[in-house]
Amino acid sequence: MTLHRPWSRSAADTLIVDVAPKDAGWEWTGLQVLDLAAGAPGRLRTGESEVFLLPLSGGEITVEVAGGTGQEAFDLRGRRSVFSAVSDFLYVGRNSTITLTSAEGAEVAVPSARCSQARPPAYGAATDVPVEVRGSGNATRQVTNFGVPGVWDHAEKLICCELITPPGNWSSYPPHKHDASEPCTVVNEEIYYYRIAGEDQVSPSRTGFGYHRTYTGPEHEAAGLAPLDELVEVRDHDVVLVPHGYHGPSVAAPGYPMYYLNVMAGPAADRALAFCDDPDHAWVRGSWDHMPRDPRCPVTSATGRHDGLEPSSRERHT
Repeated sequence: MTLHRPWSRSAADTLIVDVAPKDAGWEWTGLQVLDLAAGAPGRLRTGESEVFLLPLSGGEITVEVAGGTGQEAFDLRGRRSVFSAVSDFLYVGRNSTITLTSAEGAEVAVPSARCSQARPPAYGAATDVPVEVRGSGNATRQVTNFGVPGVWDHAEKLICCELITPPGNWSSYPPHKHDASEPCTVVNEEIYYYRIAGEDQVSPSRTGFGYHRTYTGPEHEAAGLAPLDELVEVRDHDVVLVPHGYHGPSVAAPGYPMYYLNVMAGPAADRALAFCDDPDHAWVRGSWDHMPRDPRCPVTSATGRHDGLEPSSRERHT
């Protein structure tokens, strides 16, 4: 299995990212990222999966959903960049047909999870999305909990959140796992979808970079899970798959803010975010109690950036 999926596409592709469960080599979790041309409708079918529609950049998006509950239309205001604001979003259940249209064009993430229930579509307002500051010191980061249990419970399997890590900081730290090895109680497959901002701190760019670590320990061998040991450089639009094992840190290079969308799902009947820290590094959490947080966090909210920076006029890849 290749865990790192570097971005590679032709200018004619409408899918920036396309990872299906079968392609990833697992059972539940998937991700597409759509590039909507200005005024041109984009269509997709959810099949046996539930999805979120999460605007990443561009103009307002009109979404028409046809399924077992009839046909409904929604407007997503979205945002200019993942580094400029928290976005509204839409949940769409399995066995639905979706048509998306944006007068200005847009990029839209479509995280997905295979499920058994057909639930009706539901709109999530950006103003209702909790923004959390996690960690401290140079491990301070923003967590945008738009689709996690306890915040968004109108989903059967799918769990999603966004993170923004300021330049030079570490996130997904201490390294943690949620797999079939001891002492984990929850198994989740996970996708990391990375965006990296350029020199202006707001507009995505392939110039900047960061690093992602995934590895296993003796407990994974005891559980019959394949050994993993990867440290990869990630750039804008790259994907990293986490089938099992400890993952973290995700490190933003100095000068370049890092964003990633986490997509999770697993076999359990109830959605859960439970995880287990690598016991060698779990003590680090306690060290944050007496350490000041990085004042750059939170970076964004539903009303925009806290530092007032705006993205350039060209923030979308073509």
